[in-house]
Amino acid sequence: MKKSKILALLMAATMLAGVFAGCSTQAKQQDTPLVVGYSDFSGRFSPFFAQTAYDQDVVGMTQLGLLTTDRTGGIVFDAIKGETRDYEGTSYKYTGAADLKVDFDEANNKTVYTWKLRSGMKFSDGQPVTADDVIFSYYTFCDPTYTGSSTVYSLPILGISEYRYQVNSAMKTKYTDLFDMIWEADSTHVVTAGDAWTQEMADFIWSYTDDAWWTSEVQSIVDYCMAKYTDIVAGMVGKTAEELADMPVVVGMVAWGFGGMDDEDGLFYGAVTGKSWTLTGGDVPTVADYVEEAKLAYEDNAAAFYNVESTGETMDIYNAAITPFIQEFGSKDPDAGQASFPNIAGIKKLDNLTVEITLDGFDAAAVYRLAVEITPLHYYGDKAKYNYDNNQFGFDFGDLSKQQSLIDAPMGAGAYKFIKYENRIVYFEANDNYWEGRPIIKNLQFKETAEADRVSGVVSGVIDLTDPSFSMETVSEVKRANSNGELNGDTIEVSTVDNLGYGYIGICADTVKVGNDKASEASKNLRAAFATILSVYRDVAIDSYYGERASVINYPISNTSWAAPRTTDQGYRVAFSLDKDGNEIYTSDMNSDAKFAAAQKAAYDFLIAAGYTGDGTKVTAAPDGAKLDYELIIPGDGKGDHPSFLLVTMAKDALAQIGITLNINDPADSNILWDKLNAGTGELWCAAWGATIDPDMYQVYHSDNSTNSNHYRIADAELDRLIMEARTSDDQAFRRTTYKAALDVIGDWAVEVPVYQRQNAIIFSTQRMDLTTLTPDITTFWGWSADLTTMKMIEQ
Repeated sequence: MKKSKILALLMAATMLAGVFAGCSTQAKQQDTPLVVGYSDFSGRFSPFFAQTAYDQDVVGMTQLGLLTTDRTGGIVFDAIKGETRDYEGTSYKYTGAADLKVDFDEANNKTVYTWKLRSGMKFSDGQPVTADDVIFSYYTFCDPTYTGSSTVYSLPILGISEYRYQVNSAMKTKYTDLFDMIWEADSTHVVTAGDAWTQEMADFIWSYTDDAWWTSEVQSIVDYCMAKYTDIVAGMVGKTAEELADMPVVVGMVAWGFGGMDDEDGLFYGAVTGKSWTLTGGDVPTVADYVEEAKLAYEDNAAAFYNVESTGETMDIYNAAITPFIQEFGSKDPDAGQASFPNIAGIKKLDNLTVEITLDGFDAAAVYRLAVEITPLHYYGDKAKYNYDNNQFGFDFGDLSKQQSLIDAPMGAGAYKFIKYENRIVYFEANDNYWEGRPIIKNLQFKETAEADRVSGVVSGVIDLTDPSFSMETVSEVKRANSNGELNGDTIEVSTVDNLGYGYIGICADTVKVGNDKASEASKNLRAAFATILSVYRDVAIDSYYGERASVINYPISNTSWAAPRTTDQGYRVAFSLDKDGNEIYTSDMNSDAKFAAAQKAAYDFLIAAGYTGDGTKVTAAPDGAKLDYELIIPGDGKGDHPSFLLVTMAKDALAQIGITLNINDPADSNILWDKLNAGTGELWCAAWGATIDPDMYQVYHSDNSTNSNHYRIADAELDRLIMEARTSDDQAFRRTTYKAALDVIGDWAVEVPVYQRQNAIIFSTQRMDLTTLTPDITTFWGWSADLTTMKMIEQ
């Protein structure tokens, strides 16, 4: 599903690396490569900083995870000795890299997680795997400058807040509140005696952010655009890519809309200042010129600039700035108390193979976030800076430059070694030091393959296995490839499971709103207008694309989850089926056309309630902050190859009839979507979420992540409370009820239209792969790669 699995995030790689079962002898290796068809990679192949599930799968091949799970997603606690469990009448033994023990002390309200590593494991370079590597990994994820997708740092680990901010919890709260007040006032505010903060505090924040936002951020935009858009900009300014290498700021300004060529005089102009350059003889704009354009455009408001213009590849300036602010002024406070916090009290090395993590309270989802990859200290860190007893953890506090420098070159203790990423192919080689034994297939390749080319790629021999969208066209194509006309035959074999995730349409609250308040009823009504129209076409579109291989869902959660609402539950409701007054839009006797008309009428009423001006059937003017036209990005390879393409096309026509233009952008390069989502500049989009075994909503919906992985930019105190409350109970019935309430809040914000729950299809070449060596009983939680060491190719 394109790059739309954003967000299995850390869990996807942990599952892939940690669930291998079985035992392999050092069998004779095969040189014939196994080639796997994949969607596009972003090249962030880091156990710390990978974002998309595809990048994470690359990482997962090279890494070893702490957690072992079985075919149902159940945790294997005694993984070193192994546990035998039954699955549909067959017994399987599950082994892994580490044992896990979980103890909840109800009296003291503390939970202790103990990881015991298997003895004798090695990284791919032959270095031993030890508790020091686990400690290093945790401290990287918990560093205050960490900007990856893991949320280990958000867990209530004893001492985590004190360590990250270097002040006690009272000081952290006090100076967080002060920072937020200064931030809200922005850099133009003149400090008076009535303010709760001093001029020194304000100067500290704005001097810190000024360089980071204006100069460093603009330089980051330039670097980013040079890497991605040089060829495109070359055609727009009449230069070659080679010529633009000497004028990179031109690329950044054009790609970001801050400059362009004038066809009449042939000069390059700044879009805001009107300054011009000939682009000859060194007369080109500099970063300082770009900064001047940006400052004028945003009236010197650095925060506004970053929130709109960031590439998403750079640091979150808010979180980067608040930490030194709290450290600087919190430590000077007369009530500060302890001078420093050199370690995280709840992370302890018990011996060379054992690590203990202590959390305040109980968090049902914590174990999955604690299940990090065991990253090599000697590769990602500096062994000279590691001394556990002296509170040195492999890098300087606040400096993750070494880890970041290796973002495209993963190394670990997984089944395969990363060799290179070249010409859209990731090359791997079997790890001779893998603890379960060297894989028989020596060479493995992940090859970027367009959706339309996946089945034909297996037939032609370009790839050996892949995961096409299991559409009706895919089914027909597979049946045509097999001489028996069935899904399983002499050319292709198909394995299907329910997808641990779901398809959706997202709406960004920051960019689709009325006025400046994204949480206002007017803003919610605006988004509800879109959601109502989009939701009514789900059935016809998904049936057309998938047939019986997918179903429409009404809540933003995978149906594979135990927490997903069921149709028999009290309060279950079809998504966006109520009008602005809370009445049912549809009746049981309506046919499709009647439903479409009713949705159109309800959407118009939502727009009027949002403050639009209308003539009774069409809106004619938008309120402040809103528009009459919006963009929806759908990653269909530039040719509409996406489950929701028919849906959004029908919605476009319906919206046009009530005065709203929906511009559908179907880019050939799906990175365009992820770039906008990361930057917070997208408006509407189609994608899918990959889920985790436990349905924790923190990463996707909590306001703490509203400038990072929360692409909807939803920020709701009640939702935050529900998310955190659901974490603190092991009562599944209570958690299910709490998550249902959280899902209702998300629905009220109208930032996500749940669309479909699909089946996953993995197709294998029966002519090149020895399918008798493939792991049996593939499930949602147990993929094709679960027994990598024993897989074989057919000898040609």
